Amino acid sequence: MDYIDQLLEKIREWARRIVETLFGPEAEPEPELIPIPVREPRQR
Repeated sequence: MDYIDQLLEKIREWARRIVETLFGPEAEPEPELIPIPVREPRQR
């Protein structure tokens, strides 16, 4: 049983490292987009 606990702990550690590598140390919410006004073309 102790072997399984050690194995699970190793798997958790690897998963944490993979997540940190892919997404950074902590997952942060994406910043809210700011609308940019765009001039509409004038009608002829």
